[in-house]
Amino acid sequence: MARGRAPGYDSQRETILARAAELFAMRGYAGTSMNEVAEACGLSKPALYHYFKDKYALLVNIAEGHVLRLEAVVDEVLDQQLPAQEHLGQLIRCFVEEYADAQHAHRVLTEDIRFLNDDDRERILERERRVVSAFSKVIRQIRPEIDDARMATPLTMLLFGMINWMFTWLKPDGELTYEAMATVVADLFFGGIPAVRLPIQPIQP
Repeated sequence: MARGRAPGYDSQRETILARAAELFAMRGYAGTSMNEVAEACGLSKPALYHYFKDKYALLVNIAEGHVLRLEAVVDEVLDQQLPAQEHLGQLIRCFVEEYADAQHAHRVLTEDIRFLNDDDRERILERERRVVSAFSKVIRQIRPEIDDARMATPLTMLLFGMINWMFTWLKPDGELTYEAMATVVADLFFGGIPAVRLPIQPIQP
């Protein structure tokens, strides 16, 4: 009979991923050892290997876990069946709030994905593309004519530029909260998208 998992296994596993993400974000994946991860978690190295077979497994779980959570946010908002502008506004708010608690994992995803093998990297990038596509689809609904100019994806990436890098300058304990900044991002985008001048000639695919 297979031995069951000890109580608290999943909780300890999530703690390890959080500590590893923090170390990878600060020192880089290549600059962090399993000894350092174990020490940060208050575990022995053999105990750490009980949860993850190697440092690479930590990287895959951190990067893919982050994207999976973003996909879940997209699905939760989609299920609300909101009008297009409300839909995008809710996506913006939910993503900013998600990033508030996932700053380290997001940095790992953006900076250390190059260390993944081809199959793992492509699988995770495909999930990222689904997230971007969900935003792009709503933006096209808000301003349909951008479809002909092939500007939906560039506008989506500009929006992500505001959201993705907020963690590099916004202090969690500062006067500005993530909730307040989510409203600012939405206001900037909704105020700016009507003013975007589309290229006279469609952008070639």
